[in-house]
This record gives sequence, structure tokens and C-alpha cells, in this order.
Amino acid sequence: MEETEPTQPSPSPQRPRSQIPPDTVFIGKKPLMAYATAVMMHFNGGSKQLTVKARGKSISHAVDVVEVVRRRFFQGKLSIKAVKIGSEVLGEEGDTRNVSTIEITVEKAD
Repeated sequence: MEETEPTQPSPSPQRPRSQIPPDTVFIGKKPLMAYATAVMMHFNGGSKQLTVKARGKSISHAVDVVEVVRRRFFQGKLSIKAVKIGSEVLGEEGDTRNVSTIEITVEKAD
């Protein structure tokens, strides 16, 4: 009897993702402290600037992360340099929707 190799499912077509900049944290559904720790580690690594990005329902989560890090962990040594808001069109043809986005750029004072 011949052995056959198991067939693997073909990869589903996905959009190619662009490279994530090293000074960016994307906010999703993880607990707030997971993102706060990522932000703190970024600044403790010697960086002076970071951008926190979120879209949709995660926007309020992003604002909470920035405020917790600013107030609780850096006690005034972080400042908000810029806030950009916008929207993206998501979905397939015929089933598109607009999703709000936010980018909060935070800078560490020396």
C-alpha cells in the first residue's frame, strides 16, 4: 500500500499587509495593560516618540492606554504631540462601510 502525503488546504487569498513601522502600536482587543506595557517598553528602550493607532470600537481603548501611561507611569513626562482622526472604507464591493480611525503621537520629554 502506498503512503500519500496529507493535503494541506490552499491558503486563502489575503491582502498583502504593509510593514508595521517600529514606532507604532496598534490597539485591538487585548487588555489595556498589555498595550500600556508595550508603550512603556518602547520608551524605556530609548525612543522619544511613539504613535498609537486604533480604529472602530478600539478608539476609546487607545485613548485609555495613552492616558494611563501618561498619568500613572510617566507622571507628566509624556506629551501628546498630535492627534489625527479619519476614516477607512472596509469591505468588498457592494458591501462597504466606513470605519473611524485615530492616530495619537506621544513624545517623551527629557
